Amino acid sequence: MNGYYDIGLKEYRLREICSVETESGFEFVKGDISDRNFVTEIFDRYEPQIVIHLAAQAGVRYSLEQPESYIQSNIVGFWNMLEACRKKAEEGKHPEHFLYAGSSSVYGNNKKVPYSEEDKTDCPVSLYAATKKSSELLAYSYARLFGIASTGLRFFTVYGPCGRPDMAYYSFTNKLKNNGTIQIYNYGRCKRDFTYIDDIISGILAAAQVRPVPDENGVRYKIYNLGNNRPENLMDFVKILQRELVHAGILPKDFDFESHMEYVPMQPGDVEMTYADISAAENDLGFRPQTSLEEGICKFAEWYAAYYGEKREGDNDEI
Repeated sequence: MNGYYDIGLKEYRLREICSVETESGFEFVKGDISDRNFVTEIFDRYEPQIVIHLAAQAGVRYSLEQPESYIQSNIVGFWNMLEACRKKAEEGKHPEHFLYAGSSSVYGNNKKVPYSEEDKTDCPVSLYAATKKSSELLAYSYARLFGIASTGLRFFTVYGPCGRPDMAYYSFTNKLKNNGTIQIYNYGRCKRDFTYIDDIISGILAAAQVRPVPDENGVRYKIYNLGNNRPENLMDFVKILQRELVHAGILPKDFDFESHMEYVPMQPGDVEMTYADISAAENDLGFRPQTSLEEGICKFAEWYAAYYGEKREGDNDEI
């Protein structure tokens, strides 16, 4: 709920969750995970059996501008969560499972594809990636020292309705709708393993039910790739987005896309390709992505048209 991007979008998500989860006991508590006392208080109050930790400062490029927020959230905040689990374990109220959001960014510029969980990930190309790798190392050490069963989920380019406005599919839509110019990085020679949000959610829920078995050292610790297992060329993605924005009525049929595109070099911290080997997640979790890029972008465009159409009618806010 921080101000990294439009807080109104986050409040909209929260209203949507509350509207469907009230009867199941959902409760929202606002706080900062880098505040150790707050985290401890939450664990004392609820004594969770399973912890699904998805809070982190996201974004590769933003880590060049605001590095402190990444250290506070992704390292200090993450450590606070582990410490809270450890304290509960000492009280005999051991959380059964600690799951956390990882990132495909830890693979850096790995030339071997698809990316496997067994690949080396010790050469991050951004501060964001370095903090996510640090999270994995912290989780392993706590699993080994204090018996906190941990599962890390490396997400690959998650997208969908009500997603992050700094992601390409969303930011491109905003810029084109406002007659702006979109930048095509690395002159279009990039590939991304786009993974639809519903498929990611299915992977998280499946992983929550599978506690890691002890390895040869008796450590309950596991990492899984959650991706679509199908890297898409950036220019193919742009063509699909263009088609769906016109189909959803966000842009006119005669919109001149080419005049609104600027081809630029690779940005610092970016990588040319992401490509997930999901065989481990398939075998252990039954994880099988169901959503094609065409279907996912279509759903995003339909949501975008409805959300911003309603917003304009309600309060005339600009995007």
